[in-house]
Amino acid sequence: MIRFEQVSKQFPNGTFAVKSLDFEIRKGEFFVLIGPSGSGKTTTLKMINRLIELSKGWVWINGKKISDYDINELRWNIGYVLQQIALFPHMSIAENIAIVPELVNWDKEKIAARADELLKMVGLDPKEYRNRKPSELSGGQQQRVGVIRALAADPEIILMDEPFSALDPFSREKLQDDLLEIQRKLKKTIVFVTHDMQEALKLGDRICLMKDGEIVQIGTPNEFLTSPANDFVCEFVGSRKFSINLNELITPVPAGQGFLSDTKTFSLSTPVDELLEHLASLEQISVEDNGKVIGIIHRQNTLKVMSKYLREGGQIHE
Repeated sequence: MIRFEQVSKQFPNGTFAVKSLDFEIRKGEFFVLIGPSGSGKTTTLKMINRLIELSKGWVWINGKKISDYDINELRWNIGYVLQQIALFPHMSIAENIAIVPELVNWDKEKIAARADELLKMVGLDPKEYRNRKPSELSGGQQQRVGVIRALAADPEIILMDEPFSALDPFSREKLQDDLLEIQRKLKKTIVFVTHDMQEALKLGDRICLMKDGEIVQIGTPNEFLTSPANDFVCEFVGSRKFSINLNELITPVPAGQGFLSDTKTFSLSTPVDELLEHLASLEQISVEDNGKVIGIIHRQNTLKVMSKYLREGGQIHE
């Protein structure tokens, strides 16, 4: 979907922002770029829609170099969400959402229906919110509008540059959950920049950790937690060893409740690292003891448990 081939960015003073990046982001993937300040993650993001031009190498989207796209065509098919929400204060919420659909000549009825559809998707009643001005919304509500505005013209790709970092913890967690639900429904290709490892672990299908303009490790959240590439990754993740209490991960199943069609069942005695490997590709697995299913392990809940211990500065113990 998006491929970086020997991509470098060098500024006029000779400083390299990124050096010889080679990686691919898959269609429908939630791909997180993370690293300390100055690592090159935002530069990498902005090269995708040519807000920053490459010095060397190529970026390809759907097999075509981004330099071969008309710049407007390229950007209309890429939604962009910033930390600074940048809603136009003199325009209504519906008018803010309509900006790109109007540029690509959607008719008014289609635009209005799309705005209402997206507002409902993030829990904002269109009747109540479509005609409000941004100043009449809370910070979290404004950021929700920022997210759905990026989705308005149904782009293939969404770029998100630390979109939740200025929010309070409650609003941030709610928006993370909203974004995961949107992604579950729409399966966009999302490239998300953050400096928060816990956010990366919660959201990402894969994570790319950068340092000094270079890639240190690319992998799933499980791979970062269980197979860090080096000491820098261990330090950035926040712990060197994880030993997990399986009972904390199991959610009891109410009588009569069914499972997802692709749910696989494992014994309670299965090694935890093997269970985590399966959760890298499955939303949930079921666990049995003595031939009886005792509960479900959900991928998102597993990451939340790990993140909780990391935030508290501890390890996850047997």
